[in-house]
Amino acid sequence: MVAPRACLRKVNYYIPFLLVIIDLQCEGIEGGINAEVEKHLEMGKKLLAAGQLADALSHFHAAVDGDPDSYVAYYRRATVYLAMGKSKSALPDLSKVIELKPDFTSARLQRGNLLLKQGKLDEAEDDFKKVLKSNPSEKEENEANAQLTKADELQRIITQAQTAFQNQDYTNAIEFLDILIETCIWDSELRELRAECYIQIDESGKAISDLKAASKLKHDNTEAFYKVSIIYYQLGDHEMSLSEIRECLKLDPDHKLCFAHYKQVKKLNKQLATAEELIKQEKYSDAVSKYETAMKTEPKVLQYTLHAKERICHCLSKNQQGKEAIKTCTEVLQQDASNINALKDRAEAYILEERYEEAIKDYEVARDHSDHDQEIREGLERAQKLLKQSQKKDYYKILGVKRSAKKREIIKAYRKLAMQWHPDNFQEETEKKQAEKKFIDIAAAKEVLTDPEMRKKFDSGEDPLDPENQQGGGGHSFHRSWNQWQGFNPFGSGGPFNFKFHFN
Repeated sequence: MVAPRACLRKVNYYIPFLLVIIDLQCEGIEGGINAEVEKHLEMGKKLLAAGQLADALSHFHAAVDGDPDSYVAYYRRATVYLAMGKSKSALPDLSKVIELKPDFTSARLQRGNLLLKQGKLDEAEDDFKKVLKSNPSEKEENEANAQLTKADELQRIITQAQTAFQNQDYTNAIEFLDILIETCIWDSELRELRAECYIQIDESGKAISDLKAASKLKHDNTEAFYKVSIIYYQLGDHEMSLSEIRECLKLDPDHKLCFAHYKQVKKLNKQLATAEELIKQEKYSDAVSKYETAMKTEPKVLQYTLHAKERICHCLSKNQQGKEAIKTCTEVLQQDASNINALKDRAEAYILEERYEEAIKDYEVARDHSDHDQEIREGLERAQKLLKQSQKKDYYKILGVKRSAKKREIIKAYRKLAMQWHPDNFQEETEKKQAEKKFIDIAAAKEVLTDPEMRKKFDSGEDPLDPENQQGGGGHSFHRSWNQWQGFNPFGSGGPFNFKFHFN
């Protein structure tokens, strides 16, 4: 048999290790596990008072483990949970306290308040009524009466909200639900009902907010994740839709609705991502085909059709298909008049088609919607320069080629016109002088448009052969009269025009 605590005094104090062992054995007889529980409760209480919640919680865990029938241990642990904002964890502990000590009014009052926040009004009312029957303090009695009155009022408002919803009076239903959720902040069903009202009145952002809150409040809420994914999808945000539907499948991999929607979104997402990658690679024709496929994958949601057409418009403009780009961009702008990307791409397409005034208008509208966009400012300046330039000398028009013409097309046009307008082909003096002027313009156009640097300047709105544009005497010059061309065969192998022609 183990000796009582008094026996410790008889043990040789030179054997401290033995003293410790005997002391522990004696404690086991005197207080047993309860003494250890008391120690944890006291330490947890001090730490709780000091605001060290995590450390306090550890001691209360130990106290509960040490004595599963200690209502004090459960109550103090519930207090820490509430201080940490973990009401879901506090609720079972408060219920255990009430099970162990049914007349503990403070615990019952706290549980009633938590049940009220969860929207469990019947259970909350039951707790408040039992508090009133258990000889509460004046403060507890006043609080119980006040909460009981509030619970009764909330029951009435729930009925009004449900009636308004059934009558499709979604605006009034939302007003009632706002009042309810202000108190029942942890009721997932009320938030889901309000989300449905928001969906019906096209308040998608608010619906998403409520559904995301509901997904956190209710364990394994696959329905909330599914609805959020659908809303994002309808808004044209396929990436967020994919993210949310994956959360649904994490909770339930066999969820039929979520899996079917996942396959659809994943397919569309892949097509759009591939199209964007093709644009980065400047494979514009392939990107157009991929976007056309995406429109067939999801023909019902307007946002995806608009997005695909907007990007097709961009590809066509970049691919120098002016007329096609203008047509597609216009379709986008008919649905979304302030689409900046479509405005910029159509402006560039207008420039390709030498419709500078229309390009300027598009850039001006785009600037009004995004006045800090450097690309818009530069595009507008270039379009204005090109308009001014077109009112003077246009080398593309002189040769009769498009701005997108390749060097081979330019040389071919030059040869044809040079043959046609060579002054030696004309005998009458007036015609000869006109031909001389025309021939010089043709030669100048060929010189500018076959030189990459000069052509780049001209395309930006600057005439590289205009003396006004020659700063500091640098750059090219082209000031020859026909007299300087006499004796020179532009179709021979000499000079700047290295061509050989064979006449029949």
